[in-house]
Amino acid sequence: MTAIKTIACTLGATAAILLTGAAQAQTVKMTAIAGHPPALPWVKLADEFFIPEVDKRLAAAGSKTKFEWTKAWGGTAVKLGSESGAVKDGLAELAFVSTIFEAPKFPLQNVSYVAPFMTDDIAVIAKVIKTMQAKIPAMSDAWTKNNMVFLGGTGLDSYHLFTKTPINKLEDLNGKKINAPGPSANWVKGTGAVAVAGSLQTYYNDIQTGVTEGALTFATGAFPIKLTEVAPHITKVNYGAQFAGALAMSKRVYDKLPADAKKIVMEVGAEYDAKLSALLTATSVSLMQKMVEGGAKVRELSPAERKQWAAVLPNVALPWAKDLDAKGLPGTQVLNEFVAQIRAAGVQFPRDWSKE
Repeated sequence: MTAIKTIACTLGATAAILLTGAAQAQTVKMTAIAGHPPALPWVKLADEFFIPEVDKRLAAAGSKTKFEWTKAWGGTAVKLGSESGAVKDGLAELAFVSTIFEAPKFPLQNVSYVAPFMTDDIAVIAKVIKTMQAKIPAMSDAWTKNNMVFLGGTGLDSYHLFTKTPINKLEDLNGKKINAPGPSANWVKGTGAVAVAGSLQTYYNDIQTGVTEGALTFATGAFPIKLTEVAPHITKVNYGAQFAGALAMSKRVYDKLPADAKKIVMEVGAEYDAKLSALLTATSVSLMQKMVEGGAKVRELSPAERKQWAAVLPNVALPWAKDLDAKGLPGTQVLNEFVAQIRAAGVQFPRDWSKE
């Protein structure tokens, strides 16, 4: 009996030593993925800021945690819209998740897409969604259910219309096929145009080959893909900045990190969020100017025209909210909170989507 106790004590001591050693130093293998390429700001910043900054701060803090990175940007590991599934299945540990392309998994995060024409302030949109995620459990639960921890989100710069031929009035859209990703297809309803699915990877070829005659997109997405080569007419509709995705870490990995590593990851994630909003704001202005210098023709809607364009759209926000309510999600609460938060930020908008 004594021998057994001795062996048990010895094994216990050995296990404790092993556990202590594991706690003292650990190398965590991390595969980082995104369907978009590094040329796009949200991936570029993850690659050039988030990853090296986390590594730098861990080292500076004397942390025993070290990440060993494998980068698989631009759809080299998983295609656009499959990032959250890859993290949930354990195929990746860090991802930029484009919630616009994963609307069934992140329906509440897509509220800005059913309520366009709100604000072109990227920082406001990013802050509003982050605030709502902290306030409304169902929004944060979407990340948890997909085995992810939200690190930092992004509001994309305001969407505009890029077309082969000029759009001088709303009626000029009649019959035109326009690339409109995911929920933004609702923005052409009632205008006479026809929405065609697509993404930044397909717009150029779609327009060049005649599949479509234009696309709804934003300056920081349009410039890297040289969209104005095939769609040189930019109608500045200002559909508004949109929340479109976030950098997220595997919850399985995050939960096992020691406190110091968790703190650094979250701090750098918050800085990524702020830096991306600032970068997109500054970059969108300069890139729009570069497109003009390259030959693009720009026409900006007057406030009256913008109100007219907003008015012709069916209010898809209300049925969107009611449909989510019926599924047990707080759709109406999210829509009302979104509008209230935008208004509280001092923004004036041409249409209140929470009203009939």
